[in-house]
Formats: sequence, structure tokens, C-alpha cells
Amino acid sequence: MRLPSHRQCATEADGKKMDQPPPFRNPFVHVLKFSPLEKAKIALMTVTLFPIRLLIAAFMMLLAWPFAFLGSVGRSETVVEPQCLWRRLVDIILKIIMRVMWFAGGFHWITVKGQKALPAEAPILTLAPHSSYFDAIPVTMTMASIVMKAESKDIPVWGTLIKFIRPVFVSRSDQDSRKKTVEEIKRRAHSGGEWPQIMIFPEGTCTNRSCLITFKPGAFIPAVPVQPVVIRYPNKLDTITWTWQGPAAFEILWLTLCQLHNEFVIEFLPIYTPSEEEKKNPALFAINVRRIMAKALGVPITDYSFEDCQLAMAEGQLRLPVDTCLLEFAKLVRRLGLKPRNIEKVLEEYGNRARKLEGQKLDLDDFAQFLDVPVSDMLQDMFALFDEHEDNCMDIREYVVALSVVCRPAKTLETMKLAFKMFEAEEDGAITEMELAVVLKTALGVTHLSVSRLFGAIDSEDTGKITFDKFRCFLEQHPDFAEEYLHTENPGLYSGPCHGHQIKTSLSSLSLRGTAPTKTSNGICPDFTHNDTIDGLLKKHN
Repeated sequence: MRLPSHRQCATEADGKKMDQPPPFRNPFVHVLKFSPLEKAKIALMTVTLFPIRLLIAAFMMLLAWPFAFLGSVGRSETVVEPQCLWRRLVDIILKIIMRVMWFAGGFHWITVKGQKALPAEAPILTLAPHSSYFDAIPVTMTMASIVMKAESKDIPVWGTLIKFIRPVFVSRSDQDSRKKTVEEIKRRAHSGGEWPQIMIFPEGTCTNRSCLITFKPGAFIPAVPVQPVVIRYPNKLDTITWTWQGPAAFEILWLTLCQLHNEFVIEFLPIYTPSEEEKKNPALFAINVRRIMAKALGVPITDYSFEDCQLAMAEGQLRLPVDTCLLEFAKLVRRLGLKPRNIEKVLEEYGNRARKLEGQKLDLDDFAQFLDVPVSDMLQDMFALFDEHEDNCMDIREYVVALSVVCRPAKTLETMKLAFKMFEAEEDGAITEMELAVVLKTALGVTHLSVSRLFGAIDSEDTGKITFDKFRCFLEQHPDFAEEYLHTENPGLYSGPCHGHQIKTSLSSLSLRGTAPTKTSNGICPDFTHNDTIDGLLKKHN
């Protein structure tokens, strides 16, 4: 697979042309590199400034607890009590304590541009890009409500601070929780300004701020005016970004507190009032707000979504390279509506049809006929991913392999079994080294992949062919084969983000029984929230 040099179609989900082409940089990956001087500075700050700042931050959190407890006394989850003088005083004191905490952390000056709207004018604040737990700064500045998991309120100290800002809680044990959350947001948004504003990060996950990914519709379903808010960290060294593939949570905290000064800029954009069409179509509302925010930030917009993050970081399974083409492929699959409901049945059918073609090359019209869809600009973009030699033809088997990875990233062996079935010779059920290379490079979404050492190790009898049974047997005996064979033969293919956080492919970290192994140092939990006490504030806004 390869990313084409140009795209036929760069449009939003509403059919309008994008203001800028989608980015080639994976938005879910953050790479940190340090010069020798920067390493020396960090080493010095680690034994001097870092422990002092950490202690001050912890002290400020403890100091805020009794005030948050006092301010939460007598509150109801369904009714807003009058903001009497003492409650307003508690609110001011907590804002001061939080500001001191951020100041101690190196955020000496916080630049504020624009004017925050009143709750009656814009009940919902939409913030982007969401890239770190340091995005909590606007929450402590405004004491706006947020959306977060219900379990967070039971955490000592932290739970009390959270309850003070009257969040909308989401319960993972309640199957109707998502519906109830939307209804609660709508109820507060239509209260005429009685409730505090709700602050929502519509991207739904952290990115590296290289673009704005698809906005989830939660903030736009109430169909009320929203105020877009953009945030920036214009620091020379980006120790702030906390994505799914990169430095771990505590490492980000450590590196950030080791910087002498950290800049933070927040800009309140003009209130966006939805049209009648946007009120009926939350997705269109979200698209138009995102376009305005991207223009203010000067970054591209892309159709990558939270689901693409799940694909890129599927725990224990497919660990895709940083520059994989599969994210682009997944986006096109989603936009073309090609993801089948009955995945197993459709993939089996595609596999059988592809096998009968015996490697016959297809042109764009044949490809459209195979999928039973009309030829379009988006389909041509997808075709170009597999037209590696730019000779207007592709191998449909590669499409089936890529679709299997995208639709079931946690079932790598099933994908490999399907690939062997399509590529194997009828007489002996085996594939060649070249065919194995095609299968693996497609499964990883890369243009080139050398598998000579791997193939030689599997084909111990030097027959020039291997079967699926031999391949599976080899995996059982060499669970870390990718690091030993693919990494060494393809330098830079899995260049980890930093500091030894090596990312392995699904094949090397594969659990043959289908269970996920231990997650990486900054891996993700099944619900895609980090396992840190501060996570609830930011990871589950909507």
C-alpha cells in the first residue's frame, strides 16, 4: 500500500470541499527527541526543580479539598441552588488555588484572547484540539462543568474537587448511560443560563494537535449556540502532548515540570449559532464548527476519528507503524460505507471470490464491480492506495487483507489465515516469500517490507514455500519474532515514539488464544481511557 501523491476527493462528510488537504502525519502519535543540552537540563531539573514543583502541586490539591467540600454541601444533582455570597467566595478561592498550582508547574503566564460568553448566551463551550491532561487548565479557570465517568467521584480528594464543578456523570455499568448523558446535557443547555456552562472536547480523544479530527456530535445535539474555544501550547519543546502512542502520563508530567516555563494560550472565538438545518443535523453543526476552529488554529481538518485511534492502538494486537496507510484506508472505508455488518460472512465471501481470481489484476471499473459500488472520486482514492506501480491495476486480495485488519484489528491470526487462503497454491496450500511480503506489508499498511530472514526461519527445510500451519507453529515458538526478524531487517519500520517505548506489531505481541497481553507503558484500557487518577477529567468528556 502507498499514499498517493494527490487525492481526487478531499471533501467533508457534508460533501463540501475541505479548506486544506488532510494531513499525512498520524494524529495519534507523538515523538519526542532531545538534544544533549536538553537532556542535561532535564537531568538537572529532575533533582532540583521537579520535586519542589510536584510537592507544591500536591499541597495545592490538598488545600483545595476542604473548600471544594464546603462548596458542595447541600447541592442537588437536579436543581441549581442560588449563588449566595459564600459560595461565590469559595469559587474565587478555588480558582486562586488552582492558578497557584499551575504557576508552580511552570505556567507562569496564561494568555487569554477573546471574551468568554455568558451561560445564557452559549451554554456549551467546545474546546480543541484536545492533546493532554494539561487541558484541565481551562476547566480550573472557568469552573465549567464537564462530562466524565461516574467512578471518578469516589476517588479520595480528587472526587470532591470534581463534584464541585457539577459534572455530567457517565456510568459504565448503566447500558442507557450514554442516552441519559445526552438528555442531561440537553436539559442543562436549555435551562436559560441557570446551570454552569458545559465544557466539551468534541474530538473525544487526545491527538498531537497536527490537525482537528472528526468531532463527535454530543456537544451539538442540544442544538443551542456554542462558543468554540481553541487552545495552544506554543512551547519550543512539546512535553505537553499525551497521545496514545508516545510518552506515558507520568513521563509527560515529569518532563513538563522540568521546563523552566510553559506557555498556554486560550482563545474564545465568537459564539456560533446553529441554523435551522444544523439544529436538525448535529453532524453538519459539528463539521461547520470544526472548520471555524481549524481556520483559527491554522491546522488541517481530517476525517480521522476516535475509531481510527482504536485501529492504530488496538491493544495486544495490530501495532501499526507511524506512517501506516491503513488510517487513510479506514477513513475511506467509513466514508464509502464499505464496513460490513456481518464482518465474518462478508470477509469469507470476499476471500473466496478473490481466491478464484488467482491474482488477476483489476482496474478501477473491475474494483467497483467487485464491491458493487459506483465509481467515484473517493473510490478512486482507495484504488490508488493499492495501485502501487501507478499502472491502473490492483490485486483485490490486498484489499481484502486490509479490510480484515480494519474491521477486526484484534484478530490478526484470522486475517493471516484468510490471506493464506487467498494466496496459497491449490496443490500444496503454501505461499512464497514474495506473497508473504505482500500479505504482511498490506496488513501493516506500508509500501515496502523485507521478510527474507523471517521466511528463511519459517522455511527451515528450504522448500521455498510455507503453509499457514507452519506459520502458526512458528509464532507459537517465537512470540517476539517481529522484533527479532522484521525490526532488524526493516530499520525504522517501528521506530517507537521515544525513550524506549517500543511498539510491536500485532504479530509479535499476539495472544494465540485471542486474549490481549499486558499493555504497553502508555497503552490503553478497553474503554480507551488512561489508568491514571487525573484521566477522568479529560478523557471521557463526551
